[in-house]
Amino acid sequence: MSLRNTPYSERRRTELARRLQVLLDTVVAEGGRPYEFNDIQTALASKGIKLSRARWYYMRDGDGPLVSDENLLGALAEFFGVPPAYLTDSSSDLPDRVEAQLELLRSMRRNQVKSFAARALGEVYSAETVRAIAQMIDEQLGDEDNA
Repeated sequence: MSLRNTPYSERRRTELARRLQVLLDTVVAEGGRPYEFNDIQTALASKGIKLSRARWYYMRDGDGPLVSDENLLGALAEFFGVPPAYLTDSSSDLPDRVEAQLELLRSMRRNQVKSFAARALGEVYSAETVRAIAQMIDEQLGDEDNA
């Protein structure tokens, strides 16, 4: 059995993919535009680190071989502004900034959904009905965030 097929390796790939997605989502929560592969590749290349499109996508999706190259992971961490341990050590916690931005993203998502519902239903239903729908949205998105 190769290391790639061990349960640890699979968990680590999944965790790395999740953490990379969190970092990508945080950029959007901070009001920036989503990073494209070329943005990341160019930044890493300026540090002498090569990253192919295929490698980036299987790292981000968690469906390829485990990436443990500390130079690559460290450069990615620097690019996203987090400590290298966030990507190299699966037991490290979320940096406070990332955690705060994720909460902001969740809040923004809730507000966007509620705003859309209010605009779509505001003329058709009573204010009481719109409030009840907003409460259901809060409950649903709250459950999703804690899943």
